[in-house]
Amino acid sequence: MVSIRLARHGAKKAPVYRMVATDSRAPRDGRFIEVLGTHKPSGNDAGTRLKLERIDYWISKGARPSDTARRLIKEVRKAEAAAAAE
Repeated sequence: MVSIRLARHGAKKAPVYRMVATDSRAPRDGRFIEVLGTHKPSGNDAGTRLKLERIDYWISKGARPSDTARRLIKEVRKAEAAAAAE
């Protein structure tokens, strides 16, 4: 089964996460199918950038997001809706 989850990259004590579509049996930082975005939790350029159209595509094909990925997707959608309303 395909899952949407975070893969950790970056330096020690300065993580950068990639949101990836991957086989659920693959290791956390192992093989993946597609990079769907990035999340940097701290630092000067902290933020989340996601390709929502590709995430929607994978979800329509049956991919399941992890709990953290689901929360980040929800936050980005909320921020985009607020920016569109202004």
